[in-house]
Amino acid sequence: WGFILWRFVGGVGIGLASAITPAYIAEISPAELRGRFGSLQQLAIVTGIFVAMLSNYMLVKFAGGSADMELWMGAETWRWMFWAEVPPALLYGFAALMIPESPRYLIGTGREREAESVLRRVLGESVLEKIEEIKLTLKVESGTSFADLKGRYGFSPIIWVGLGLSVLQQFVGINVIFYYGSMLWRSVGFTEENSLWITVVTGVVNIVTTLVAIAFIDRVGRKPLLLLGSAGMFVSLGLLAFLFANAPLDAAGHPALSGGAATTALISANAYVFCFGFSWGPVVWVLLGEMFNNRVRASALALGAGAQWIANFMVSASFPSLVKWAGLGITYSMYAFFAAISFFFVMFIVKETRGKELEDME
Repeated sequence: WGFILWRFVGGVGIGLASAITPAYIAEISPAELRGRFGSLQQLAIVTGIFVAMLSNYMLVKFAGGSADMELWMGAETWRWMFWAEVPPALLYGFAALMIPESPRYLIGTGREREAESVLRRVLGESVLEKIEEIKLTLKVESGTSFADLKGRYGFSPIIWVGLGLSVLQQFVGINVIFYYGSMLWRSVGFTEENSLWITVVTGVVNIVTTLVAIAFIDRVGRKPLLLLGSAGMFVSLGLLAFLFANAPLDAAGHPALSGGAATTALISANAYVFCFGFSWGPVVWVLLGEMFNNRVRASALALGAGAQWIANFMVSASFPSLVKWAGLGITYSMYAFFAAISFFFVMFIVKETRGKELEDME
Protein backbone atom coordinates (compact mmCIF):
# COMPACT_ATOMS: atom_id res chain seq x y z
CA TRP A 1 0.00 0.00 0.00
CA GLY A 2 2.86 2.36 0.73
CA PHE A 3 4.24 1.78 -2.76
CA ILE A 4 0.84 2.56 -4.31
CA LEU A 5 0.42 5.69 -2.15
CA TRP A 6 3.72 7.24 -3.17
CA ARG A 7 3.21 6.31 -6.82
CA PHE A 8 -0.12 8.16 -6.55
CA VAL A 9 1.56 11.23 -5.04
CA GLY A 10 4.16 11.21 -7.80
CA GLY A 11 1.42 10.85 -10.38
CA VAL A 12 -0.39 13.92 -9.03
CA GLY A 13 2.80 15.95 -9.39
CA ILE A 14 3.44 14.75 -12.93
CA GLY A 15 -0.20 15.35 -13.85
CA LEU A 16 -0.07 18.95 -12.63
CA ALA A 17 3.15 19.61 -14.51
CA SER A 18 1.81 18.07 -17.72
CA ALA A 19 -1.27 20.33 -17.65
CA ILE A 20 0.45 23.56 -16.62
CA THR A 21 3.59 23.38 -18.77
CA PRO A 22 2.04 23.57 -22.27
CA ALA A 23 -0.21 26.45 -21.19
CA TYR A 24 2.74 28.34 -19.71
CA ILE A 25 4.92 27.80 -22.78
CA ALA A 26 2.11 28.89 -25.11
CA GLU A 27 1.42 32.05 -23.11
CA ILE A 28 5.03 33.18 -22.87
CA SER A 29 6.18 32.35 -26.43
CA PRO A 30 6.05 34.56 -29.56
CA ALA A 31 3.59 33.17 -32.12
CA GLU A 32 6.28 32.51 -34.74
CA LEU A 33 8.31 30.39 -32.28
CA ARG A 34 5.52 28.87 -30.19
CA GLY A 35 5.63 25.52 -31.99
CA ARG A 36 9.35 25.08 -31.39
CA PHE A 37 9.14 26.20 -27.78
CA GLY A 38 6.12 23.97 -27.19
CA SER A 39 8.07 21.02 -28.59
CA LEU A 40 10.69 21.58 -25.90
CA GLN A 41 8.30 20.02 -23.40
CA GLN A 42 8.32 16.78 -25.38
CA LEU A 43 12.10 17.06 -25.73
CA ALA A 44 12.35 17.28 -21.95
CA ILE A 45 10.04 14.27 -21.58
CA VAL A 46 11.94 12.06 -24.02
CA THR A 47 15.30 13.16 -22.60
CA GLY A 48 14.04 12.16 -19.17
CA ILE A 49 12.92 8.80 -20.54
CA PHE A 50 16.34 8.27 -22.11
CA VAL A 51 18.20 9.17 -18.91
CA ALA A 52 15.94 6.83 -16.93
CA MET A 53 16.57 3.99 -19.40
CA LEU A 54 20.31 4.61 -19.37
CA SER A 55 20.32 4.81 -15.58
CA ASN A 56 18.41 1.52 -15.30
CA TYR A 57 20.76 -0.16 -17.76
CA MET A 58 23.86 0.99 -15.89
CA LEU A 59 22.42 -0.03 -12.50
CA VAL A 60 21.57 -3.51 -13.79
CA LYS A 61 25.02 -3.81 -15.36
CA PHE A 62 26.69 -2.84 -12.05
CA ALA A 63 24.48 -5.33 -10.20
CA GLY A 64 25.49 -8.21 -12.45
CA GLY A 65 22.66 -8.43 -14.96
CA SER A 66 19.39 -8.44 -13.00
CA ALA A 67 17.17 -5.81 -11.35
CA ASP A 68 16.40 -8.25 -8.52
CA MET A 69 20.02 -8.54 -7.39
CA GLU A 70 21.38 -6.53 -4.45
CA LEU A 71 23.38 -3.47 -5.46
CA TRP A 72 24.44 -1.08 -2.66
CA MET A 73 23.59 -0.88 1.06
CA GLY A 74 21.78 -4.22 0.86
CA ALA A 75 19.02 -2.82 -1.39
CA GLU A 76 17.87 -4.47 -4.61
CA THR A 77 18.70 -2.77 -7.89
CA TRP A 78 15.05 -1.91 -8.67
CA ARG A 79 14.89 0.20 -5.49
CA TRP A 80 17.89 2.22 -6.64
CA MET A 81 16.05 2.80 -9.92
CA PHE A 82 13.36 4.65 -7.96
CA TRP A 83 15.82 6.51 -5.72
CA ALA A 84 17.59 7.78 -8.84
CA GLU A 85 14.47 9.90 -9.51
CA VAL A 86 15.05 12.11 -6.45
CA PRO A 87 17.85 14.41 -7.80
CA PRO A 88 16.00 15.45 -11.00
CA ALA A 89 12.80 16.02 -9.01
CA LEU A 90 14.64 18.39 -6.66
CA LEU A 91 16.31 20.14 -9.61
CA TYR A 92 12.90 20.61 -11.26
CA GLY A 93 11.50 22.16 -8.09
CA PHE A 94 14.34 24.64 -7.69
CA ALA A 95 14.29 25.53 -11.41
CA ALA A 96 10.55 26.27 -11.24
CA LEU A 97 11.27 28.98 -8.67
CA MET A 98 13.52 30.81 -11.14
CA ILE A 99 11.29 31.10 -14.23
CA PRO A 100 9.25 34.29 -14.86
CA GLU A 101 5.52 34.30 -14.24
CA SER A 102 3.11 34.17 -17.19
CA PRO A 103 2.45 37.74 -18.47
CA ARG A 104 -1.25 36.92 -18.84
CA TYR A 105 -1.42 35.96 -15.18
CA LEU A 106 0.49 39.07 -14.13
CA ILE A 107 -1.84 41.38 -16.08
CA GLY A 108 -4.87 39.55 -14.72
CA THR A 109 -3.69 40.20 -11.16
CA GLY A 110 -2.88 43.88 -11.74
CA ARG A 111 0.91 43.49 -11.98
CA GLU A 112 1.25 45.20 -15.35
CA ARG A 113 4.80 46.48 -14.85
CA GLU A 114 6.06 42.97 -14.15
CA ALA A 115 4.16 41.69 -17.20
CA GLU A 116 5.73 44.38 -19.37
CA SER A 117 9.18 43.37 -18.15
CA VAL A 118 8.55 39.70 -18.96
CA LEU A 119 7.15 40.51 -22.41
CA ARG A 120 10.14 42.72 -23.24
CA ARG A 121 12.47 39.85 -22.38
CA VAL A 122 10.47 37.51 -24.61
CA LEU A 123 9.52 39.76 -27.54
CA GLY A 124 12.41 42.23 -27.44
CA GLU A 125 10.28 45.07 -28.83
CA SER A 126 7.41 47.42 -27.96
CA VAL A 127 4.91 45.41 -25.95
CA LEU A 128 2.15 47.96 -25.27
CA GLU A 129 -0.04 46.62 -28.09
CA LYS A 130 0.43 43.08 -26.81
CA ILE A 131 -0.55 44.14 -23.31
CA GLU A 132 -3.75 45.70 -24.62
CA GLU A 133 -4.57 42.50 -26.53
CA ILE A 134 -4.12 40.46 -23.37
CA LYS A 135 -6.27 42.87 -21.36
CA LEU A 136 -9.05 42.58 -23.91
CA THR A 137 -9.02 38.78 -23.88
CA LEU A 138 -8.91 38.71 -20.08
CA LYS A 139 -12.11 40.75 -20.02
CA VAL A 140 -13.74 38.24 -22.35
CA GLU A 141 -12.71 35.24 -20.30
CA SER A 142 -13.54 36.69 -16.87
CA GLY A 143 -15.94 34.46 -15.03
CA THR A 144 -14.96 31.37 -17.01
CA SER A 145 -16.13 28.08 -15.53
CA PHE A 146 -16.19 24.43 -16.53
CA ALA A 147 -19.65 25.07 -17.96
CA ASP A 148 -18.01 27.05 -20.78
CA LEU A 149 -16.64 23.77 -22.14
CA LYS A 150 -20.09 22.30 -22.66
CA GLY A 151 -21.79 21.98 -26.02
CA ARG A 152 -24.54 20.16 -27.85
CA TYR A 153 -22.85 16.76 -27.50
CA GLY A 154 -21.54 17.14 -23.96
CA PHE A 155 -18.59 19.34 -24.88
CA SER A 156 -18.08 21.95 -27.57
CA PRO A 157 -16.53 20.65 -30.84
CA ILE A 158 -13.06 22.10 -30.16
CA ILE A 159 -12.96 20.33 -26.79
CA TRP A 160 -13.78 17.03 -28.49
CA VAL A 161 -10.93 17.65 -30.94
CA GLY A 162 -8.54 18.18 -28.04
CA LEU A 163 -9.79 15.04 -26.30
CA GLY A 164 -9.45 13.08 -29.54
CA LEU A 165 -5.84 14.18 -29.98
CA SER A 166 -5.03 13.31 -26.36
CA VAL A 167 -6.59 9.86 -26.48
CA LEU A 168 -5.24 8.89 -29.90
CA GLN A 169 -1.74 9.93 -28.86
CA GLN A 170 -1.88 7.14 -26.28
CA PHE A 171 -4.02 4.58 -28.14
CA VAL A 172 -1.31 4.09 -30.78
CA GLY A 173 0.51 2.27 -27.96
CA ILE A 174 3.67 4.34 -27.67
CA ASN A 175 4.11 3.85 -23.94
CA VAL A 176 3.99 0.08 -24.35
CA ILE A 177 7.41 0.45 -25.99
CA PHE A 178 8.75 2.46 -23.05
CA TYR A 179 6.95 0.74 -20.16
CA TYR A 180 7.27 -2.85 -21.39
CA GLY A 181 10.11 -2.59 -23.89
CA SER A 182 12.59 -4.55 -21.81
CA MET A 183 10.03 -7.25 -20.97
CA LEU A 184 8.92 -7.41 -24.61
CA TRP A 185 12.40 -7.98 -26.01
CA ARG A 186 13.19 -10.54 -23.31
CA SER A 187 10.01 -12.43 -24.21
CA VAL A 188 11.15 -12.81 -27.81
CA GLY A 189 14.62 -14.11 -26.98
CA PHE A 190 16.93 -11.26 -25.88
CA THR A 191 18.80 -11.30 -22.55
CA GLU A 192 17.76 -8.88 -19.78
CA GLU A 193 20.91 -6.76 -20.22
CA ASN A 194 20.56 -6.62 -24.01
CA SER A 195 16.85 -5.81 -23.68
CA LEU A 196 17.67 -2.83 -21.48
CA TRP A 197 20.32 -1.71 -23.98
CA ILE A 198 17.72 -1.84 -26.78
CA THR A 199 15.47 0.48 -24.73
CA VAL A 200 18.41 2.89 -24.37
CA VAL A 201 18.83 2.96 -28.16
CA THR A 202 15.09 3.56 -28.51
CA GLY A 203 15.42 6.51 -26.13
CA VAL A 204 18.14 8.02 -28.32
CA VAL A 205 15.91 7.65 -31.39
CA ASN A 206 13.12 9.40 -29.50
CA ILE A 207 15.35 12.38 -28.66
CA VAL A 208 16.67 12.72 -32.22
CA THR A 209 13.20 12.71 -33.73
CA THR A 210 11.92 15.28 -31.26
CA LEU A 211 14.73 17.55 -32.44
CA VAL A 212 13.45 16.99 -35.98
CA ALA A 213 10.00 18.16 -34.85
CA ILE A 214 11.46 21.29 -33.24
CA ALA A 215 13.25 22.12 -36.49
CA PHE A 216 10.21 21.73 -38.74
CA ILE A 217 7.04 22.36 -36.72
CA ASP A 218 6.97 26.12 -37.38
CA ARG A 219 8.07 25.67 -41.00
CA VAL A 220 5.71 23.01 -42.31
CA GLY A 221 2.92 23.26 -39.74
CA ARG A 222 1.27 20.92 -37.28
CA LYS A 223 -1.04 18.91 -39.56
CA PRO A 224 1.58 17.71 -42.07
CA LEU A 225 3.76 16.34 -39.27
CA LEU A 226 0.80 14.56 -37.66
CA LEU A 227 -0.32 13.04 -40.96
CA LEU A 228 3.16 11.84 -41.87
CA GLY A 229 3.65 10.42 -38.39
CA SER A 230 0.32 8.57 -38.45
CA ALA A 231 1.14 6.97 -41.81
CA GLY A 232 4.59 5.91 -40.64
CA MET A 233 3.26 4.47 -37.38
CA PHE A 234 0.60 2.48 -39.24
CA VAL A 235 3.19 0.86 -41.50
CA SER A 236 5.73 0.09 -38.76
CA LEU A 237 3.10 -1.20 -36.30
CA GLY A 238 1.56 -3.31 -39.05
CA LEU A 239 4.95 -4.86 -39.79
CA LEU A 240 5.53 -5.60 -36.09
CA ALA A 241 2.09 -7.21 -35.87
CA PHE A 242 2.87 -9.38 -38.91
CA LEU A 243 6.23 -10.49 -37.50
CA PHE A 244 4.84 -11.37 -34.08
CA ALA A 245 1.78 -13.13 -35.53
CA ASN A 246 3.88 -15.35 -37.81
CA ALA A 247 6.82 -16.07 -35.49
CA PRO A 248 7.30 -19.63 -34.16
CA LEU A 249 6.53 -20.09 -30.45
CA ASP A 250 9.02 -21.14 -27.79
CA ALA A 251 8.34 -23.58 -24.94
CA ALA A 252 6.65 -20.82 -22.91
CA GLY A 253 4.34 -19.93 -25.79
CA HIS A 254 6.08 -16.63 -26.66
CA PRO A 255 7.00 -15.62 -30.23
CA ALA A 256 10.64 -16.52 -30.85
CA LEU A 257 12.25 -14.07 -33.24
CA SER A 258 15.67 -14.82 -34.65
CA GLY A 259 17.93 -13.81 -37.50
CA GLY A 260 16.32 -11.51 -40.04
CA ALA A 261 12.97 -11.43 -38.24
CA ALA A 262 14.57 -10.15 -35.02
CA THR A 263 16.50 -7.47 -36.92
CA THR A 264 13.39 -6.41 -38.83
CA ALA A 265 11.41 -6.19 -35.57
CA LEU A 266 14.07 -3.97 -34.00
CA ILE A 267 14.14 -1.69 -37.04
CA SER A 268 10.33 -1.53 -37.15
CA ALA A 269 10.05 -0.71 -33.45
CA ASN A 270 12.55 2.11 -33.74
CA ALA A 271 10.90 3.35 -36.97
CA TYR A 272 7.64 3.47 -35.01
CA VAL A 273 9.29 5.52 -32.25
CA PHE A 274 10.86 7.74 -34.92
CA CYS A 275 7.47 8.45 -36.53
CA PHE A 276 5.84 9.15 -33.17
CA GLY A 277 8.75 11.29 -32.02
CA PHE A 278 8.53 13.90 -34.79
CA SER A 279 4.73 14.01 -34.83
CA TRP A 280 2.25 12.88 -32.20
CA GLY A 281 4.73 13.15 -29.33
CA PRO A 282 5.51 16.89 -29.45
CA VAL A 283 2.80 18.20 -31.78
CA VAL A 284 -0.15 17.15 -29.62
CA TRP A 285 1.27 19.07 -26.66
CA VAL A 286 1.81 22.11 -28.87
CA LEU A 287 -1.76 21.96 -30.19
CA LEU A 288 -3.26 21.52 -26.74
CA GLY A 289 -1.40 24.61 -25.60
CA GLU A 290 -2.54 26.80 -28.48
CA MET A 291 -5.74 25.48 -30.12
CA PHE A 292 -8.20 26.73 -27.49
CA ASN A 293 -9.29 30.34 -27.17
CA ASN A 294 -8.26 32.26 -24.08
CA ARG A 295 -11.64 31.87 -22.42
CA VAL A 296 -11.41 28.10 -22.04
CA ARG A 297 -7.70 27.31 -22.49
CA ALA A 298 -6.82 26.51 -18.88
CA SER A 299 -9.88 24.31 -18.28
CA ALA A 300 -9.63 22.62 -21.68
CA LEU A 301 -5.93 21.89 -21.21
CA ALA A 302 -6.57 20.31 -17.83
CA LEU A 303 -9.31 18.17 -19.37
CA GLY A 304 -7.09 17.14 -22.28
CA ALA A 305 -4.16 16.26 -20.03
CA GLY A 306 -6.49 14.26 -17.79
CA ALA A 307 -7.85 12.33 -20.77
CA GLN A 308 -4.31 11.66 -21.92
CA TRP A 309 -3.26 10.16 -18.61
CA ILE A 310 -6.44 8.05 -18.40
CA ALA A 311 -5.79 6.72 -21.90
CA ASN A 312 -2.15 6.11 -20.95
CA PHE A 313 -3.30 4.05 -17.95
CA MET A 314 -5.81 2.09 -20.04
CA VAL A 315 -3.21 1.13 -22.64
CA SER A 316 -0.41 0.31 -20.21
CA ALA A 317 -2.66 -1.62 -17.80
CA SER A 318 -4.34 -3.64 -20.56
CA PHE A 319 -1.18 -4.63 -22.47
CA PRO A 320 -0.17 -7.69 -20.37
CA SER A 321 -3.73 -9.06 -20.42
CA LEU A 322 -4.10 -8.43 -24.15
CA VAL A 323 -0.84 -10.21 -24.91
CA LYS A 324 -1.85 -13.18 -22.74
CA TRP A 325 -5.34 -13.37 -24.23
CA ALA A 326 -4.75 -12.48 -27.90
CA GLY A 327 -0.99 -12.51 -28.47
CA LEU A 328 1.45 -9.83 -29.60
CA GLY A 329 0.29 -9.96 -33.22
CA ILE A 330 -3.31 -8.97 -32.52
CA THR A 331 -2.27 -6.47 -29.83
CA TYR A 332 -0.01 -4.58 -32.22
CA SER A 333 -2.68 -4.82 -34.92
CA MET A 334 -4.98 -2.88 -32.58
CA TYR A 335 -2.37 -0.13 -32.18
CA ALA A 336 -1.94 -0.03 -35.97
CA PHE A 337 -5.73 0.35 -36.30
CA PHE A 338 -5.70 3.40 -34.01
CA ALA A 339 -2.76 4.83 -36.00
CA ALA A 340 -4.96 4.61 -39.11
CA ILE A 341 -7.83 6.32 -37.27
CA SER A 342 -5.46 9.08 -36.15
CA PHE A 343 -4.55 9.80 -39.79
CA PHE A 344 -8.16 10.41 -40.86
CA PHE A 345 -8.96 12.26 -37.63
CA VAL A 346 -6.22 14.79 -38.38
CA MET A 347 -7.00 15.00 -42.09
CA PHE A 348 -10.69 15.82 -41.70
CA ILE A 349 -11.09 17.34 -38.23
CA VAL A 350 -7.93 19.04 -36.91
CA LYS A 351 -7.29 22.66 -37.97
CA GLU A 352 -3.86 24.16 -38.62
CA THR A 353 -2.72 26.68 -35.97
CA ARG A 354 0.74 27.62 -37.24
CA GLY A 355 1.50 31.35 -36.93
CA LYS A 356 -1.74 32.33 -35.19
CA GLU A 357 -1.73 34.46 -32.04
CA LEU A 358 -3.36 32.94 -28.96
CA GLU A 359 -5.69 35.93 -28.83
CA ASP A 360 -6.97 35.00 -32.32
CA MET A 361 -7.88 31.38 -31.56
CA GLU A 362 -11.54 30.49 -31.93
